[in-house]
Amino acid sequence: MSERPDPSRTSSRTRAVHGGRAEGPGPVVAPLVQSSTFAFADHDAMLAAFHAKDQGVVYSRYSNPTLMACEERLAAVEGAEASLAFASGMAAITSAVLSFVRAGERVLAQREIYGGSHEFFSHWAPRLGIEVDWFGANDEKELAAGLARRPAVVYLETPTTPTLRCVDLRDAATRARAAGAVSIVDGTFASPMNQRPLDLGIDLVVHSATKYLAGHADLVAGCVCGARDKIKTLWRARKLFGGTLDPHGAFLLERSLRTLAVRMEAHNTNGLEVARFLAGHAAVERVYYPGLPSHPDHETARRQMAGFGGMVTVSVRGDGQAAIRFAESLQLFRLAPSLGGVESLVSIPATSSHYALSAAERERAGVPDNMVRLSLGIEDAEDLIRDLDQALGRAGGRAAATAAAERGSA
Repeated sequence: MSERPDPSRTSSRTRAVHGGRAEGPGPVVAPLVQSSTFAFADHDAMLAAFHAKDQGVVYSRYSNPTLMACEERLAAVEGAEASLAFASGMAAITSAVLSFVRAGERVLAQREIYGGSHEFFSHWAPRLGIEVDWFGANDEKELAAGLARRPAVVYLETPTTPTLRCVDLRDAATRARAAGAVSIVDGTFASPMNQRPLDLGIDLVVHSATKYLAGHADLVAGCVCGARDKIKTLWRARKLFGGTLDPHGAFLLERSLRTLAVRMEAHNTNGLEVARFLAGHAAVERVYYPGLPSHPDHETARRQMAGFGGMVTVSVRGDGQAAIRFAESLQLFRLAPSLGGVESLVSIPATSSHYALSAAERERAGVPDNMVRLSLGIEDAEDLIRDLDQALGRAGGRAAATAAAERGSA
């Protein structure tokens, strides 16, 4: 058999299919090793496996052959030296942060982040003696002030949920490193196909792998990718905190990564077409999508993203009840609090991802009650647009008619 191509000379699309372990005679798909523990020929062999630490296969909370195959493919797709898979996105996020900050040290966290992450930094980190400072996406004054306090970790998310703000990752990485901080970014909304934070200088990238990486709404998982030395540190935390992804979940995730590129192409296409449609609809107050020139971070997104993704957020005309009527009137979109699957979903951030935040915290995060988040699947864009149009007609009522009349008189 001829030699395999150098992974560094192949695209992310190719690495998603061929990345990871060396291929050769045997199964085309990495086998599912559904075993909690592993036996050894003798005591010395068992000790050698223990001493191998993250490379040893002893007990599936430590590692597992199926898990390792999944992690090698994750690293290949992200362009990382190594990766670790976790039982959820929040397990990945909390383990990554706690691996690099101690009691008495500081974290500088972006304000516009996933509600679960926000709750961790707001309510749990302080209980562990960790001071948390906040900065708004692209708020230069707050960022500079936070970095001046010498945080151990700078935590970012781009694009953000649900407003899809985009942070200049190269600039943030450079400044975090100058301050002596480890930079961590949640890249869930972009996926490695649309954005490569490590190439821009970020230390660690985390994903809720439940979303685009898995892509089929059939498993819960997370991952962290980065340099091998940092991943080794993180492995020790995962071993003790117990947030390791199970073998079957790893098997499903490794399978899904093979189709990530083609799925993201469909998500990108549908996201842009739907955003353009919604931007011209009378029942829509505002559209949040980095692929539109009207988005405040459009130029940043163009510089660091290969595609703009399948997430589109809108503020409908009216109040929170108008948002609920719109969501409940959709026929192709399922009402569910997740994203990134082949099926289109709809949720209301104020009552789902940001439900745990107070009204004041939601206001500071830019999450009004009339906001609706759409996760565009891989269905036909025209079908999705027809469904959105009829639902907006039912939800908008007099508000839409008034807006249309105002446009006509102008």
